[in-house]
Amino acid sequence: MPRISISKEEKIKEAVLQLLFQESPNSMFTYYIAQELARDEEYMKKILEELELKKFVYSVNKNPKGVQYSRRKRWGLTPNVHEAYKKISEEKAKLMAPFTELKEGQKY
Repeated sequence: MPRISISKEEKIKEAVLQLLFQESPNSMFTYYIAQELARDEEYMKKILEELELKKFVYSVNKNPKGVQYSRRKRWGLTPNVHEAYKKISEEKAKLMAPFTELKEGQKY
């Protein structure tokens, strides 16, 4: 399999963080993240573990009833990263507001 460049890998990591932000506060299984981003599940697991080492994401090893998963993991954004993405999305919404509002009598 061809090696992925560092810049493309960084873009994939950004896409993972964006996807987790969109799904927050829910956490997602590795399988669903890989499926959404059209990537191999093992590769996604490697990316997510790298992000976990950098404290961008956290892993969940138990189901809501407290039973340990044998082979699965769910992933979510850490609170600090979630707040940073929330702030960025709010600023982006403010910047885009003048372009998304219709003026009186204006049609699409």
